[in-house]
Amino acid sequence: MIRLLFASLMLLSSATMAAGTLANSATDVCPILLGSAMPDVALQGVDGKPVTLKQQVDGRPAILVFYRGGWCPYCNTQLSELRLITAEAEKLGYQVIAISPDRPEELARTMTRDKLDYTLLSDSKADALRAFGIGFRVDDATIEKYKGYGIDLEASSGENHHALPVPSVFIVDAAGVLQFSYVHPDYKVRVPAGVVLAAAKAIAGHKHEVKPSK
Repeated sequence: MIRLLFASLMLLSSATMAAGTLANSATDVCPILLGSAMPDVALQGVDGKPVTLKQQVDGRPAILVFYRGGWCPYCNTQLSELRLITAEAEKLGYQVIAISPDRPEELARTMTRDKLDYTLLSDSKADALRAFGIGFRVDDATIEKYKGYGIDLEASSGENHHALPVPSVFIVDAAGVLQFSYVHPDYKVRVPAGVVLAAAKAIAGHKHEVKPSK
């Protein structure tokens, strides 16, 4: 029921893309489907220590937010808005985790600057972007355009893959099963924090629904 309710929020490309690869553009990504198991990938914390996504989630429901980087103003607005729902999400048993290609040092700057009170993780190798099917390779023209704005993707990630995520939000339950997904190829469009919280509440409430007796 929950999956059907929120399926319309998930924007899927008709293009086929093998799991674990980067798409050629934001409109070509092919996110993992509702009902899929959460991929377990290697990441890094703000302190630079390695951690897998499974270790971080640790059997708890989680709201996973993929953003482009601390250099993106739209991402920073989204990250700030997430602070407004963090406390209530935690009361429901959720943890909020934001993931980007930024290296740990960049995460630390973002966390300090925006006074974030939830977990940030580095996917500098772009492994999570590939596993969730939301990563794409930025073309050379855009890379040069970004440099004109003072944005250096290689300096931000510490890698030369030139990969970015399509901004996405996933909610997984305690079993690590994907129950909600919002993926939009336009980086200016973000799902409102209130909608994310409403989805989290609906999923949490669904667990406690009593099936009518026959």
